[in-house]
Amino acid sequence: MSIDDSMSTRVAQLRARIDAACVRVGRPAGSVALLPVSKTFGPDAVREAAALGFTRFGENKTQEIRQKINALADLPVQWVMIGHLQTNKAKDAARDASEVQSLDRLELAHALQRRLQTEGRDIDVLVQIKTSTEPSKHGLPPEEAADFLRTVVRECPALHVKGLMTLAVQSDDTQAVRSCFRALRELRDRLKDASIEGVELDRLSMGMSGDFEIAIEEGATEVRIGSAIFGARHYP
Repeated sequence: MSIDDSMSTRVAQLRARIDAACVRVGRPAGSVALLPVSKTFGPDAVREAAALGFTRFGENKTQEIRQKINALADLPVQWVMIGHLQTNKAKDAARDASEVQSLDRLELAHALQRRLQTEGRDIDVLVQIKTSTEPSKHGLPPEEAADFLRTVVRECPALHVKGLMTLAVQSDDTQAVRSCFRALRELRDRLKDASIEGVELDRLSMGMSGDFEIAIEEGATEVRIGSAIFGARHYP
């Protein structure tokens, strides 16, 4: 008896788990967006996912976005930058990305603003917040978020802040993982109470293949899923 391990089956199983996590905490099924993370997977994998109805894909590197744009020019898809974005790559992100979910410093905000003005574009952004103590994780310290948002609104009108993003600690301790997601939601709630004009905070992008159910239970509105859709990654 063969086991169906097709992408369509994996996506159906994933959506069922997402909906079940929503229902467990009294949220409507279908209320969490699924962002496929196509980093390291080739154009054929993106085509297969696009055939299942996906139109947005998360990537970590601007050069990989450019390669896929060239290979998939016939597809009406959008590219979301979710990896750490170096300031000298702002030009590429401003040209090719529909959204940046890893805005974490003013230097980057100003670089994006300058390049977006040149391109004649605006883009949506999420502010990446550091909720774990791991040195490898990027993100704005939570206590700096309110001032950062006010500055971005004032100085970077081409950036439309739509919410927050985080990466949880990489740990088998589910409570440690949960605390990262909870910290982001609680920060979002405090920032909403601050009523910062020009900022929308409806979106919380948090949770990946190994921890998305915990993220949903803590308030994620979007989960970023790679291997559970595309299969195991094989890094060079």
